[in-house]
Amino acid sequence: MNKKLYVIGIGPGSREEMTFRAAHALEECDVIAGYKTYTDLIRADYPDKDYIVTGMTKETDRCRMALERAQDGACVALVSSGDAGVYGMAGLVYQLGTAYPDVDITVIPGITAACSGAARLGAPLMNDFCLISLSDLMTPWETIEKRLDYAAAADFVICLYNPGSHKRADYLRKACAIILRHQKRTVPAGLVHHIGRQGEETKLMTLEELQDVEADMFTTVFIGNSQTEVIDGHMVTPRGYKLL
Repeated sequence: MNKKLYVIGIGPGSREEMTFRAAHALEECDVIAGYKTYTDLIRADYPDKDYIVTGMTKETDRCRMALERAQDGACVALVSSGDAGVYGMAGLVYQLGTAYPDVDITVIPGITAACSGAARLGAPLMNDFCLISLSDLMTPWETIEKRLDYAAAADFVICLYNPGSHKRADYLRKACAIILRHQKRTVPAGLVHHIGRQGEETKLMTLEELQDVEADMFTTVFIGNSQTEVIDGHMVTPRGYKLL
């Protein structure tokens, strides 16, 4: 009996930016499980599948239901936006999967927001960079503060996930204040809202201007380092190549 669970990153949201491997796995599966926002992005392309849909904060239930369906013999796809291994469901599935030793778990990567958003802005991630989520739902804010401080001190380009919500309206401002301890106010910054979806919007600005921006969970923020510049309206961090 087939006991297969694919953990799939579907990319930003549009089918054009989904990998061929992810699309093939979704075609193969019997059941698609995911957060409602993400299953809504693909339901029209896979209308005949059986869907397991849960809301926010139900990640454990969702993963367990997917594992149970796979244990029963269905070929199941558990989807995350972006990449399932970057703030996605892959780790949780492996943790819960120890109770389902007969289920074959395969992670299929997708295009994470750092990469898809960077492409919209230009080439901000050409040199060393880091990803930091501003969500303190599972990581204490004190830990997030340390990571921001150390990353800025080390002159990393910083990409911020989950920069704001109704309950965290001032978190992006607080993050900028920490980074400004080490970076100039004129450092280029950018954001992309609803990457690859209806209403996509990109903005370029300075780190100082970024402090006053309202951002939500569907926004990805990019903050340059001391070398980052704006070239013809594009955010670019030089790699260090000699220009002949």
